Amino acid sequence: MSRVFRWAATAAGVLLLVVLAAVAVFLLIRGWAAITASPEKLQTEGNLPPGAHNLAGYIGPLIFGTLVAAALALVMATPVAVGIALFVSHYAPRRVAGAVGFVIDLLAAIPSVVFGLWGAQILAPRIAPLWQWVADVLSVIPGVTVRATATGRSMATTALVLAIMILPIITAVSREVFKQTPHLHQEAALALGATRWEVIRMAVLPFGRSGVVSAAMLGLGRALGETMAVLMVLSTSSGAGYSFQIFDSGVLQTIAANIAAKFPDSSGLAVNTLIATGLALFVITMAVNMLARWIVSRRNEFSGAN
Repeated sequence: MSRVFRWAATAAGVLLLVVLAAVAVFLLIRGWAAITASPEKLQTEGNLPPGAHNLAGYIGPLIFGTLVAAALALVMATPVAVGIALFVSHYAPRRVAGAVGFVIDLLAAIPSVVFGLWGAQILAPRIAPLWQWVADVLSVIPGVTVRATATGRSMATTALVLAIMILPIITAVSREVFKQTPHLHQEAALALGATRWEVIRMAVLPFGRSGVVSAAMLGLGRALGETMAVLMVLSTSSGAGYSFQIFDSGVLQTIAANIAAKFPDSSGLAVNTLIATGLALFVITMAVNMLARWIVSRRNEFSGAN
């Protein structure tokens, strides 16, 4: 049975690599026609938007929009998630911690479509005045012009929805990492007269730093590939250019949402073009995960994630 279990575990690991390689090969083969096509053919048959003259000009703004949405979501979600994780693991009473942890974990069970409906119908109209106020304040800076849409369906709203969606992932992993902090480290700090915040700053956070980075990268991977919620909030966005007007509509779009919006009406070379954008998203996601593993491995000897 030991030999059987070893071969079964090995087969499971190899199967994962085979599936990953099959996905990469599929994207490369089906997207090769668009990669090798001439700009003129792409414009006539590839369904490129008016502002794009070649494949790079089409994929570039989509990559930019994807990274902007994911980065904004990560910046908003990570501090809140770490704060919740610290509260649950070191501050809250046991009953309160269990209830808060249950509510946070429950967010992960909500479908993306529900988040999209809530973001487009409830959040966007109500947060539009706030984005308008922020745009007006920033526009006071000489040489800076910030536009904000009255509908609230902008990249900023999308990033806020994504931040709420990735909050349970970052919180759950960070909470478990913080709970693994050796009690001897914390007791030694308390014995030296440290306050609770000093214990967290000197013992808990250094121990869990790599774990928090891993949690943030997991959340980033979710934000990069999110489709329905982004599509429902940015349904009118073309994403044909580079812009930091995150409070305006029709400016930025992500790769996944663009594929979901255009794939049903595409055929021929247009499908190959969309698959080529999917290949770009696949490469970005792989690069993010490799970067996360490299960051964690640098602190392998003192990491709550290993």
